[in-house]
Amino acid sequence: MHPMLNIAVKAARRAGNLIHRSTDKIDHLTVTKKSHADFVSEVDRAAENVIIETLLNAYPDHAILAEESGSQGESEYLWIIDPLDGTTNFLHGFPQYAVSIALQHNGIITQAAVYDPTKNDLFTATRGRGTFLNDKRLRVTKRVQLADSLIGTGFPYTRFEHIDAYMAILKELMQKTSGLRRPGSAALDLAWMAAGRYDGFFETGLKPWDIAAGCLLITEAGGMVSDLCGNETYLDSGHICAGNPEIHPKLLQLIAPHLTAGLKDK
Repeated sequence: MHPMLNIAVKAARRAGNLIHRSTDKIDHLTVTKKSHADFVSEVDRAAENVIIETLLNAYPDHAILAEESGSQGESEYLWIIDPLDGTTNFLHGFPQYAVSIALQHNGIITQAAVYDPTKNDLFTATRGRGTFLNDKRLRVTKRVQLADSLIGTGFPYTRFEHIDAYMAILKELMQKTSGLRRPGSAALDLAWMAAGRYDGFFETGLKPWDIAAGCLLITEAGGMVSDLCGNETYLDSGHICAGNPEIHPKLLQLIAPHLTAGLKDK
């Protein structure tokens, strides 16, 4: 394992253990509402602190971009952190959430770790070295037809300016795939796609910490990731389409007629 990935894994497991120990006291946690349907708990903040402490102890000169504390430092190395992706699920006792950590070097994601503390599943990738679930090498699915495919997504929940376009895409996919799923953690959705549990995925309005690690997991497992127009601006726009090499272009083709200007330009 790459030394930097090893540190990311150490940080993810430490945060995951803290989250897991908190599941029996959810009703007593301090929770703050950041915006409509967007919450942060004391567990999010504690997990983020553990991750940052672990990373900076190993690499004190590296920069940080974290969901709760924002940006700190300047460096060619940037750690992109979501300490608890799926906070709403966690607060409801719904066991679908994860720790997501990615390392960006000179603008390119090179390391990724997504850890599911409920199942002790660790998804990792190093650029050029493949994707793994625990010790098992992963590959995306080989399905060819959209009609046979299972597609993951995430419903809009804080921003609704693109909801009409999203619903039009959803309506068409319901009729032209074998099923749609929305468990509620984009980081885990992308990891699951890398593991062959989905054939494709799309969502709008995400943040870099939601998807940075998961996107490397997919590409290193042989999949494709883009924005909704097929470009590579997904980390900036937050609009994402992913799939195996056969399904990805078919998803883009289905999505294209429904895109509004905001989904094309941002």
